[in-house]
Amino acid sequence: MSPTPPARRLRLGMPRRVFSQVLLMQVAIAAGVAVLATGLFLAPLSKQLDQEAMRRALAIAETTAQDPQIAEGVLSTPPNRSGPVQKEAERIRRATRAEYIVVLNRDWVRWSHPTASEIGRRVSTDPTDALAGRKVMEIDKGTLGRSARGKVPLYDTGHRVVGAVSVGIAYDSVRARLISAIPGLFAYAGGALAVGALAAWLISRRVQRQTRDLAFSDISALLAEREAMLHGIREGVVALDRGGRIRLLNDEARRLLGIGDEAVGRAPDEALGAGRTTDVLAGRVTGTDLLTVRGQRVLVANRMPIEDGGAVATLRDRTELEQLGRELDSTRGLIDALRAQDHEHANRMHTLLGLLELEMYDDAVEFVGEVVGDHRATAEQVAERVQDPLLAALLVGKATVAAERGVALWVSERTRLPDRLIDPRGLVTIVGNLVDNAVDAVAGTLHARVEAELRTEGRTVVLRVCDTGPGIPADRRELVFTEGWSTKKPPAHGKRGIGLSLVRRLAERQGGSATVCTAAGGGAEFTVVLPEALTEPEREPTVREETPGTAAVAVTAETEEEAR
Repeated sequence: MSPTPPARRLRLGMPRRVFSQVLLMQVAIAAGVAVLATGLFLAPLSKQLDQEAMRRALAIAETTAQDPQIAEGVLSTPPNRSGPVQKEAERIRRATRAEYIVVLNRDWVRWSHPTASEIGRRVSTDPTDALAGRKVMEIDKGTLGRSARGKVPLYDTGHRVVGAVSVGIAYDSVRARLISAIPGLFAYAGGALAVGALAAWLISRRVQRQTRDLAFSDISALLAEREAMLHGIREGVVALDRGGRIRLLNDEARRLLGIGDEAVGRAPDEALGAGRTTDVLAGRVTGTDLLTVRGQRVLVANRMPIEDGGAVATLRDRTELEQLGRELDSTRGLIDALRAQDHEHANRMHTLLGLLELEMYDDAVEFVGEVVGDHRATAEQVAERVQDPLLAALLVGKATVAAERGVALWVSERTRLPDRLIDPRGLVTIVGNLVDNAVDAVAGTLHARVEAELRTEGRTVVLRVCDTGPGIPADRRELVFTEGWSTKKPPAHGKRGIGLSLVRRLAERQGGSATVCTAAGGGAEFTVVLPEALTEPEREPTVREETPGTAAVAVTAETEEEAR
């Protein structure tokens, strides 16, 4: 006979479907509980029936012992099958349906017994306790088999023990009562099992719908895949329950938001604090690809509700992209400025060529001096007032770009900024954003002008940028610092509404502030205060100090003097 193909072999064991497994386990549990409950009920029932039988036997024995004819017969008549003791004992036995009633004297000799031949013989069980005046209840086995017994002492009129009375009830009758109760118990247990099976079926159906009829192994594999995917992707994932509390964070979300496992189980307001990022995660701000700022990071957030009332939010780091986009915008602006300068330079060269051809040499020299002097004066003025090279270069470049757009960018005469900045790149970001916004606001208007002022108060840097534009209404002065809010058309690389938000975040990170008000001549005036933005000034060594530095300075001075 050929072996059974593997596909047709009977497989024993647990089924793979969750519905079948849950139903089978719950039915097994219900059956086990029913059997256990039946056993726990039968055990005390058997003991209770034994106690009841023994108490009944004891009661019959006490009733028999209280009959005066019994005690008088034991004292006055010999043991005889036709004696008064035997007749009275048999009458009581038949009336109570006891298995036997045995009356005996102090010598253990029977005066009564259901079997007449046993009268006059000694009993087979020890009646010492009853003859000592104590009542006895027990389950024992005698000449008539196993029975429930009750033994009491037999007293005469002088209350002296003259014998004992032993009554037995057949144990088989007790067992019969117990057995007769079992079908009813099994009926109840069967009913309970049926109800349990129905409840198990309903629960299994619900579990089947919620698990989409997947096997436990499939669910375990899905969980493992989910953990690997969540912690492996380069997007932040934040899951919230129906109460709005954070229940899951992957590694990227922890990095982007700057929080850890302590945030799990807490609301976004408690874990992140107030801000646009919190509003997006909590669902108070809706939309797709919402821009938020967390620390120095620019994030793109999306929030998707799920069936259980919670939500899943995804976060993408757009900081580098935003920086590249701004650099691209700056590069395009510089290219346009260079193109315009090239055109302007060509016009100047044509003018110079014409002056030379007309032999107006003095005018040509004057024209070249004016052109070169204007650019040199502007750069020298900025470098003299702003000693930090990054900021000076930024302002010179912004002035050139602004001029090509018809905007005059002035650096205030009160500007004084030493080269002792703790975070020059941060201040470059702040100045660049404010100047760009001011130039955009006044471009295309008459007498467009932007003025920038950088001054120090101790170690505090105060930046002021004002323009001659339309200004900002009072009800929108706080709104302009909100991430994603802008009145300008989005650039090609993405969305606006990030610059002023970054300005305020950078200022607040250093313990400062960023505010806006109306300028003196109209327009908007932005003020940024940065406390502790400068390092302590270095002390110059005196001539009296004998230090290696002083010696070096002295040697250098002497060498220079000799060289002269």
